[in-house]
Amino acid sequence: MPQIVSSQDDVTSLACDALVVGAHERDDGFELSPPAAAIDDTFGGHLHEALTQFGFKANPGNVQVIPTLGNLPAGAIVVVGLGSDAPVQLASVRRAAAAAARRVSERHQVASALHEGIKGGERAAAEGFLLGSYRFSKYKKHPGGPKIERIVMPGADADEIERGIVYAEATSLARDLTNEPADVLTPAELADRARAAADVGGFECSVLDERELRSGGYGGLLAVGGGSAAPPRLVRLRYVGPDAGVALPKIALIGKGITYDSGGLTIKPAANMETMKTDMGGGAAVIAAVTALARLRAAADVVAYIPCAENMIGPAAMRPGDVIHHYGGRTTEMVNADAEGRLVLADAIARANEDEPAVVVDIATLTGHISVALGKKIAGLFATDDELATELMAAGEAAGERFWRMPLPDDYMSDLDSDIADAKNSGSRYGGGITAALFLKAFVAPGTPWAHLDIAGTGRAESEGHDTPKGATGFGTRTLIEWVEGRAK
Repeated sequence: MPQIVSSQDDVTSLACDALVVGAHERDDGFELSPPAAAIDDTFGGHLHEALTQFGFKANPGNVQVIPTLGNLPAGAIVVVGLGSDAPVQLASVRRAAAAAARRVSERHQVASALHEGIKGGERAAAEGFLLGSYRFSKYKKHPGGPKIERIVMPGADADEIERGIVYAEATSLARDLTNEPADVLTPAELADRARAAADVGGFECSVLDERELRSGGYGGLLAVGGGSAAPPRLVRLRYVGPDAGVALPKIALIGKGITYDSGGLTIKPAANMETMKTDMGGGAAVIAAVTALARLRAAADVVAYIPCAENMIGPAAMRPGDVIHHYGGRTTEMVNADAEGRLVLADAIARANEDEPAVVVDIATLTGHISVALGKKIAGLFATDDELATELMAAGEAAGERFWRMPLPDDYMSDLDSDIADAKNSGSRYGGGITAALFLKAFVAPGTPWAHLDIAGTGRAESEGHDTPKGATGFGTRTLIEWVEGRAK
């Protein structure tokens, strides 16, 4: 990852391989941002002229590179579209920086004035440059990747740059974990990675192994993990920030950690299995978010649970018709082995109740239904509390991650009625995202505000975007950090 630093140099005097500036959309073309206009003046008006000849459009993320041919200290001017300036959205700054990072990935020394004159622009630009520079090439013989070593942001607030770095590096951690192949990232290995993050970050981590899960009565985790040679784990993280003490309400975060999902005996089609190493994206987001909160020294009291299991076929695999006894005593008739995420989350939510949190939020790549409803760029948000839903929606908007609130009609729960248990784990094909959320709701302590984030569509990208790579996106990480920090304030 490149180093990002502040500078007191004037934007027109910066010596670098590429200088990144912005431009705004206009009905009749484009308008250069003030830093870009200053460069254009120094450049004798050639910047505007060249962009016009290229037919440049300043829609968000559009990039045009203009060589300076030695007429400026910078080797090239990189103009990126910021969309409208009424007002400039931080998501546009983030996207522009990410698009620029991809375009100038072969340059070594880069400067950027994208942030200038935009409140919060430093953080958004820093995030964007790092998100756009991300590559997962760990297993390539010749990794390659971006060559950017340093990014200078003139006049930027160093503290805001650092915040952007923390948010982006947390997202990258979530991406790294989610991109790991399942033969490497087993449930035990995911627990070890969480423990290592806690050791570095200075927060607590404890892990229950399969023997402790059995003695504790975690039937959901044991059932899902029963068909795998790699036994399940339950990770518990605890972060208490400075001045948190007992005054701040406790927040419970829960992330699905299915390190691979074959569908179990309800086996998936072969093509649907190829990406199932990413089924622990929610767990990765929670681990990364807690790591970032510790780095930011957020004044918060957070307890997090990541139930880790591999859903495979084996002699002890759960069978449709089995009755699962969850932690806390509730029972489930398992009718669909490919609806396994809710079974492990149920155990984790029931355990989190004992911590008496003031609020519970879970995040999971839970249902294909949410992708059918909302597509691959918007995640589903279910909540029992309007204020909590509003907070999370606002946090997502600030973080550049889009959510849409979904309904939780109680009468849909009848679709999960069972003749022999408290509920079935799956119903009809209709409204499956809703019934999955309702299944989880039954495990939350009565009266506790709860939200469920279904990131099945957004947790993995099938193609490269401006600030998202192909593969794991780390979606939800920044929203969780933003939300917890917001509650602390």
